[in-house]
Amino acid sequence: MTSTTPRYPIPAQAFRAEIEIERSRFITTVQEVCSAEEAQAFVAELKAEFPDANHNCWAYLIGPPGSSDRIGLSDDGEPHGVAGRPMLTCLQHSGLGDTAVVVTRYFGGIKLGKGGMVKAYTAAVQTVLDQLPRTERIDWCELAVTFDYALVTPLERRLSEYEAETLATDYAAQVCCNLRLPAEHLKTFEKMFADLTAGQGQINRVSK
Repeated sequence: MTSTTPRYPIPAQAFRAEIEIERSRFITTVQEVCSAEEAQAFVAELKAEFPDANHNCWAYLIGPPGSSDRIGLSDDGEPHGVAGRPMLTCLQHSGLGDTAVVVTRYFGGIKLGKGGMVKAYTAAVQTVLDQLPRTERIDWCELAVTFDYALVTPLERRLSEYEAETLATDYAAQVCCNLRLPAEHLKTFEKMFADLTAGQGQINRVSK
């Protein structure tokens, strides 16, 4: 994840939709994946769930929306270019990152032709994407901050500006808090904290 794209939409959960075209069933399943290995495991899971299907075609992209450097696709026995490529194109134009999709086809006896299959696989993926619940991938960072008791309330009032969450608080000689906030707000939070504490507070990144 790059600093220029600190957050982006991803599937909120595994999701499935089904359409029928010329008596062929197209069952589309989509899920968040963070690596090629996760994507392949997802594909294997769907092939195991639908072992009797005629085809389990798939595509995935890892990284921010529109990524093209970490992608994969397969026509899984369909004519070359009619399934995996249009499925990947749908993903790349969906606004989603870190997403894999499998279209399971049960052939209904009516041949669609290459153009018809491209349209069918595109429609299958678009149908599930139109209904898919989405959430955000956020690059979080965790901080340990130490400051005087007098600043507890003033700091708490500012946390929401940075989408910061308090994970733990320890009241000792000074107040010690563990905070979590999106990395995109780190620099502005550090400046605010330095100003608020007049440079007397301590702030450290917590390694994950």
